[in-house]
Amino acid sequence: MNPVTVVIADDHPMVVEGLSGMLGASGVIEVIGTAHDGREAVSKVAALHPDVVLMDLRMPVMGGVEATRAVRASSPDTTVVVLTSYDTDADILHAIEAGASGYLLKDIAADELARAIVAAAHGDTVLSQPVERALMTRLRGEDAPSLSAQEVAVLERVAQGLTNAQIASGQHLSESTVKTYLARAFSKLGVSDRTSAVVRAQALGLITTQ
Repeated sequence: MNPVTVVIADDHPMVVEGLSGMLGASGVIEVIGTAHDGREAVSKVAALHPDVVLMDLRMPVMGGVEATRAVRASSPDTTVVVLTSYDTDADILHAIEAGASGYLLKDIAADELARAIVAAAHGDTVLSQPVERALMTRLRGEDAPSLSAQEVAVLERVAQGLTNAQIASGQHLSESTVKTYLARAFSKLGVSDRTSAVVRAQALGLITTQ
């Protein structure tokens, strides 16, 4: 299996050096570039086309949320995973709404980080446990929308990393029907993208991924 290619974006050189060595030693990840601010991260991703960019949240010139949004707009095939020390509700939600597929805290163990990066590269949403708990606490305070059985089934398969075409084939639906179910689910959940829909639906207990 080819290694997952990664660009690391963090404004602390020692953090970048430590992460590069740790991930490179995993055997499943190849660090192909580094950046020390958000604008440089966007540029490096555009030039190197990594599978994943590991994005710090607080950086000079351009912050992690803005850089995430720019990466997702200019390099949609690259997955963004936020790696930060900040776990406030606002930080988490802003990053996910910007298009991040993962939100991890810097105290994560090396082997867990490597597994999360590989999972994110294959389409999974990855959240540190404290982040997941924070989202659940926040979102369960809201009135949960009612999703149809079809919308739940489609979202569960999105959470498993399947494309619309794969979902359509497995559910014996047309791809346009899958898109319709997703659009309805997005509207009910108050989100605009697949990752935010999965995170919100999981936090509200509307879908499972087992």
